[in-house]
Amino acid sequence: MTGPARGSTPNGSKNNRMGAEPMLDTNPIATESVAADQLKSFIERIERLEEEKAGLAGDLREVYAEAKGNGFDTKAMRRIVAMRKKDFAERREEEAILDLYMQALGMT
Repeated sequence: MTGPARGSTPNGSKNNRMGAEPMLDTNPIATESVAADQLKSFIERIERLEEEKAGLAGDLREVYAEAKGNGFDTKAMRRIVAMRKKDFAERREEEAILDLYMQALGMT
């Protein structure tokens, strides 16, 4: 006499990791294909966005170079752009901390 089939309990029911839950994946090859297609889609979207990001970075460099060519300080411009991304209260807090540190170092 042979024992229960591999993966089955003595009463013949299938064992799975979660116990009583039924197995949802009846065709692993189809699921793998769908997962592979979905993964490929995500990768292609990321690659397109990376290309767009590289193009935008190039555009930004050109704008800063043009501003520099017209006599503007691009370091100051970058700082202003970063500051404008923050709300008023956050900017004021950073400035207060910076002032405090500068006073502590005798820089004012």
